[in-house]
Amino acid sequence: MSNTSVRAAAGATEPEDGRHARRDRNRLAVVDAMLTLYAEGNLDPSSDEIAERAGLSPRSLFRYFDDLDDLVRVAIARQHERLQPMAQLDVSADAPLADRIARLVQQRLRLFEAISSVGIVSRVRAPFQPLIASELAISRSFLRRQIEHLFAPELTARGAGAASAVAAIDVLTSFESLQLLRHDQQLDRAAIEVTLTDSLARLLET
Repeated sequence: MSNTSVRAAAGATEPEDGRHARRDRNRLAVVDAMLTLYAEGNLDPSSDEIAERAGLSPRSLFRYFDDLDDLVRVAIARQHERLQPMAQLDVSADAPLADRIARLVQQRLRLFEAISSVGIVSRVRAPFQPLIASELAISRSFLRRQIEHLFAPELTARGAGAASAVAAIDVLTSFESLQLLRHDQQLDRAAIEVTLTDSLARLLET
């Protein structure tokens, strides 16, 4: 192929590359607009509200997503990806029990406060959107395995009672539990931390 042909071929791909880049930027702008509206307390924004926040026309919104359900799924997945580093625990199963309990409670508080309204939306949508339900199940399974690993010495000592202890800890440190403690019980962050720490200690201490 001649140099002229190479330059012509390269030039022909540039507009297409530009369109792809613009599409990606606009798609991301729509997702971030949705997450911003969620964070502001609007858990069911209209397509007009989303488009306005993204700086796009309502008509163009569905060039990037099949429908609002598709957009919700992508927004939830993006928020989970953003928060993945917060889901890690930096404490060993060999550390003193009190330290492990404290780290777990602090991690769950930080994580679920950051998830905030997206956690509510994902749980509302899960019964109707299998992909969201699947992502939620994967997340819950990951957090449950953390409990099993972190408290392995105490759980092993419980023998047949280990499964019920894991179930109780899993529920106590769940997103739903923290929502109830904060909004139903009207506890502030410090009170929630004390409540969970004391409850886990009672469950795990021998």
